Amino acid sequence: MLKQRIEIERELKSKSPNIIWKLMSTPEGLARWIADDIRISGDRLTFIWGNAWSHHETRHATITALEKNRRLRFEWEDDNDSETNYVDMKLIKNELTDDFLLRITDFADKDDVEWLQDVWNRNMENLHRTSGL
Repeated sequence: MLKQRIEIERELKSKSPNIIWKLMSTPEGLARWIADDIRISGDRLTFIWGNAWSHHETRHATITALEKNRRLRFEWEDDNDSETNYVDMKLIKNELTDDFLLRITDFADKDDVEWLQDVWNRNMENLHRTSGL
């Protein structure tokens, strides 16, 4: 099935790329806004949503691009479509305000586009609520 590209872009209330980068590239940072628990082993990410004693989901991804203070890209291991199996997070400096933008690119099946957009909007709300960005 052909997937649709989704791009979410939010201005963050920070002029410090180091603070944002820690939230984008460390297990502790990512767990504050994307999943309940995230583990990193080498270039492999494990995302866990929910609790082990109840309903939960685990997904694995491989980091395919890592540019400090600029970009994190990972590919889902359970998705065979190499053209649309990745999530790309880019940190972009707004030259007018000196604040940073976070641009997220993801893909969803046609029937899941609205759901995935809602997931990323909630993730961005979590980022703001837990970090003030």
